[in-house]
Amino acid sequence: MGAPARPNDLYSEKTDPMTDQPPVSYAGPQRVVSGVQPSGALHLGNYLGALVKFARLQHQIDTFIFVADMHAVTVWQDPALLAGQTREIAAAYLAAGLDPSKATIFPQSAVTAHAELGWIFQCVARLGWLDRMTQFKEKSGKHKERSSVGLYTYPVLQAADILVYKATQVPVGDDQKQHLELTRDIAAKFNHDFDRPGFFPLPEAMTEGPGARIMSLRDGSAKMSKSDPSDNSRINLTDDADTIAQKIRKARTDPEPLPETLEELKARPEADNLVGVYGALADMTKAQVLAEFGGQGFGAFKPALADLAVAKLGPVSDAMRRYLADPAEIDRILGAGAERARAAAAPTLDEVRKIVGFWR
Repeated sequence: MGAPARPNDLYSEKTDPMTDQPPVSYAGPQRVVSGVQPSGALHLGNYLGALVKFARLQHQIDTFIFVADMHAVTVWQDPALLAGQTREIAAAYLAAGLDPSKATIFPQSAVTAHAELGWIFQCVARLGWLDRMTQFKEKSGKHKERSSVGLYTYPVLQAADILVYKATQVPVGDDQKQHLELTRDIAAKFNHDFDRPGFFPLPEAMTEGPGARIMSLRDGSAKMSKSDPSDNSRINLTDDADTIAQKIRKARTDPEPLPETLEELKARPEADNLVGVYGALADMTKAQVLAEFGGQGFGAFKPALADLAVAKLGPVSDAMRRYLADPAEIDRILGAGAERARAAAAPTLDEVRKIVGFWR
């Protein structure tokens, strides 16, 4: 190998700035990585938008799913509660169908390679790239100066989370697409700066499928969120059958019957959301749901949706309670997963240390 290529602060993943050619493609195995923060109770949006996909992917591709406790502490977390919240996310993973014999399930903080690679990537990423991240602007609001440095730089740690396992695919919601683009930029710039074409993959976003974006039951224009002050805005994975049915009955709607076409549905956000929820739970498209319920009033549709939600989510809630009643078993699963994750991350980090010139 010759001398490393000259670093270029304006590197674009579209072409190599030295040769004006597309970057070399990654030739390694396919792998998927994702995680959820332990910063609040999981809800229907998390289940349909993430957990169901994780459970499906474990049968198709090498899958690493972590509890993002390092990301959680970018804002204040009660230390006395954090470990329990980590177990709760792990219990949700298991209740949703993730199998620790197929998927690697672990706490992010148990694999120190994330943090070490994150620091190296902070020295590869550029300030201007982070300045463009809209999530920080939204989360810090008017108090940017009071926010932690970690909140500002956590997209770089996300890049390390993904690339330490050389993940090729990442399930993400619409609000995280920008961070995945940053990951691709960091991977491409590292490959270029150190003259290692194709060393890191440029991971692709996985956003397809029903349930990718579930909206609030009280406001069809706002995403379902655990931070919403109204508990009726979301269905929590720990809600019992009666609570689930009651929340759906109280969900905001308009007075008109369900439309018969997708075009009409677009103009009615609350109806669109409930149709989307039904479709995601029943594994149907919105068009198929409208073919069955179009023209009917919500007095007929909501009970059908409530029955479906209880049938689908009730077993998940029951399984979560069983797992949470046995924290030692959750800890055993997380510990075994952490060992596997450390073994998978070590070769990447060892090679990166050699590439950047660290001693031994």
